[in-house]
Formats: sequence, structure tokens, C-alpha cells
Amino acid sequence: MNRRTFLAGSAGLSVLLSDRRLSSAAADAPRADQTVRLKVDTTRVLGTIPADFIGLGYEISSVATPGLLSANNRRYVQLVRTLGPHGVIRVGGNTSDDAAFSPDGKSVSAPKGTVVNEANLQDLASFLDATGWKLIWGLNLGSGNESNAVAEAQSVAAAVKHKLLAFEIGNEPDLFGRGKGAHRKAGYGYDHYVKEYRRYKAVIRAKLPDAPFAGPDAASATDWVARLAADEGRDLKLLTHHYYRECAGPGSTLDKLLYPDPKLAPELQKLQAASESSHVPYRICETNSFCGGGKPGISDTFGAALWTLDFMFTLASAQAAGVNIETGVNQLGFVSSYSPIGDDQHGNYQAKPPYYGMLAFAQASEGQRVATLFDASGINLTAYAVTSTQDRLRITIINKDASRGAAVKITAPRRFANATVLRLTAPSLASEDGVKLGGSTVTTNGEWKPWVIPQLKVRYGECEIPMSAGSAVIVTLMP
Repeated sequence: MNRRTFLAGSAGLSVLLSDRRLSSAAADAPRADQTVRLKVDTTRVLGTIPADFIGLGYEISSVATPGLLSANNRRYVQLVRTLGPHGVIRVGGNTSDDAAFSPDGKSVSAPKGTVVNEANLQDLASFLDATGWKLIWGLNLGSGNESNAVAEAQSVAAAVKHKLLAFEIGNEPDLFGRGKGAHRKAGYGYDHYVKEYRRYKAVIRAKLPDAPFAGPDAASATDWVARLAADEGRDLKLLTHHYYRECAGPGSTLDKLLYPDPKLAPELQKLQAASESSHVPYRICETNSFCGGGKPGISDTFGAALWTLDFMFTLASAQAAGVNIETGVNQLGFVSSYSPIGDDQHGNYQAKPPYYGMLAFAQASEGQRVATLFDASGINLTAYAVTSTQDRLRITIINKDASRGAAVKITAPRRFANATVLRLTAPSLASEDGVKLGGSTVTTNGEWKPWVIPQLKVRYGECEIPMSAGSAVIVTLMP
């Protein structure tokens, strides 16, 4: 999806509205400050984005919240389904290492002392059936015991059946020996963990011979992923790791979020190497902007939507199998500001800015990644290209620059003669409201349909798209 662009200008855009009215493209076209040339090489296939790449992550305390993750929660179900017919729900988080399973007990949703019962699991199973998504389930290694883990694993497997993707044993075990209230003594390391992991796995497999496992669910110790890949790779469904830009603090600014994290690329290179050497896919199974629930006024803004979209494509470009974006009540007991799905805890749900980043990715990511060549000329701009079996070329351009726009000139193979444009917009990068994709917001029922789909003039595989500062666009090229 990279294209060298020929001038289309605002006069070259015609906006097709869903009610069949036409509006002037000149009024909708953003101002372009400088030219960025983008070439797409569809002959260089870089990999396929898995159909279940998109995912959401929940603390186990959310499962213990009656009626939340249930087929009966129809608006919530629709919000998940709008992100795609395939995906992965990951249940774990810090609360999972302080939780217990009690089949007939009273459910308790709490930062510490969560209790999940059989009714909660049946609700979760109905939620997975209603959404079509699969499940990664975290078992309590931190403060639990093997017998409870076995009973829990059996009940989870019986409830969700073929929707079970994998069990994880422990959440962020690389932190078990650190900090106040640590689950293990100081000095706890990988060798201690793998012994416990194997013991838990053995007793679970004695009851569930086909139980699938993922791990090590590391917070930051990427070397644990490589070591578990080497030690257990023949018996792992997924390698799992977490990522946050940093923990929320005074220095957690929007500018920091929007510019590249120097630690991310080396981390992804190590994960990709571990995956390739063991032939086990890896997944970033817990992530969002700033840990600790995010930073209000930053994690819940349009800037975070652009970060989410770019981050998901960054992971796909590093051959990740998928990503689980954290949402909902966190380990501290409040709804995180970074949540894609807003929840007032009174049955009202809302698509928040990060959701729109996920939704844009869902529209642009079906198929095979192909090479893009471009020079952003100092603008904080990225671009990604995906081809589909319907002979569609979708080019996603993300301008995270707060002050500079661009005229992006695209060059693609000449067989692509028509194009449409889907814009991701908001009043500003700091906006917490007014985010739109294709001119539309997600309804209170969780549904979305583009309202504005401009058509773009293409000549000999070349076109131009104007990009305002702080925006994103999906250009779909067709024969």
C-alpha cells in the first residue's frame, strides 16, 4: 500500500454521502503543508495479519462483575462485534494472582480477593459465543495452589469449549520477587518460575490432556520469553508479553506517547526472534498507553486513538500474532482512563477515543502486509499497506504531528484505478469527544457505519491525499 501520489488537490475529491447526497470536497479537504511521497510495492509481501489479531484485555475482576461479560449485555456485545467477527479476550491482570475459583460461591469483584464462580464462567461462555471471540485465561500462580488451578481450568474449559485459546499460568511472574506485597521472595527468577509452571501444567494436563498453554506473560523480562520458547516451545500455543509506554506520572505527556518509544523496537526484535526460532507465535496480551490505568487527559484523547492505530500496525509489522488492549476496571478498582470501551459501572457503555483507533485498524488490516517506501521529511507520520483477496489495496497513513500537515502522493500498481477515503478525525489531538471515523461516531448501541466516504481521483496508479496535522486516513485502492 504505498503509492507515489499525483496531485489530486481538493478539487479532485468528491464526497459520497450515505444518503446519496454530494458535498463539496474542497470544504472537507484539510490543509497540506508539505509533500510526502509514498510508494507501495505489492510484490513484496511481508506477512499476513491474523484474523484474530485484535483483542481486548480484562482483569479477572471484570469476569466476577455480574452481567458485564455476558451475551445478555447486548450493547457491550455489539461494541466488541463491531471491532470484528474474530478476536481474542484475555482475562488475567494483577487481580488474577489474588483471585480464587469457587464453583458455588458468591462472586466478588475486587482488586484483591476476587472470587469467580460457575455462573460467571457460564456468562463468559455466552459472551464468547455472542461475539465469536476466543479466550486466553490466566490462572493464579502468585497466591493460588495447584488444586484450585486444576478445578478452575476444568470449569473454564468445560464452559467455553473450543473458544479456549490458551491458559496462562501467573500474571507478570518476572515481577513476583519485587516490591511491597511481592508474591515471592527477592531473587525469584526464571528458573524458579519454570519449575512452578511445569508443575502446574502437569497437574492440569492430568485432568485436561489437551489443555493449551501460553506464557510466560512477562511484564518486561523479554529474556524470559526467549528462554521459555527454548524450554517449552514444543508445547506452547503462544508466547506472551506485556507492554506499556511507561507508568503514568508527571512526565507521561501526549507528546511522549505520540513519538516512538526507544525501547519498543529492540523488544519486538527479541520477541520476533524467539518466535521464529521456536516456531511459536507471540502476542502482546496486555497493553495500553501508560500503566496504572492510564493518564486522564492523555490516554483518553484522540492522540491516544492515533497511538493505538499506529501501535497495532507496529506490532503487525513485527510479525506479532495479535494484541490485547486493556479496558475496563483495572487492578486498582477503577475504570482505566485508557479504556477503549467506556463504562460508567451503571450499565452504560461508550466507544472512547482508543476504540476508534482499534476500529480503524479493523477496517484496514484484513489481508497481507506489503512494502511501503516513503520519506516523511521530519513529520511524525507513518504509513502501512495491506492487500486483500478482493484485490483491494488499503493504505493507512497516520499523522501524529501536532502542527504539520502533508500532501501524501501515492504511487501504486497501475491496475488500481479507483479509490475511496476513510478519515479518522477529531477537533484536536487533545479532544476527548468528537472522534469520528468516516464522518461517523459509534452509536450508543455499539454500531458503526461510515457516513462520509470520499472518492479519490487516481491516474495511472497515482493519487494524492491531503492530511491535516493530527489525523489518520485509510485509502482503499481498487481496479
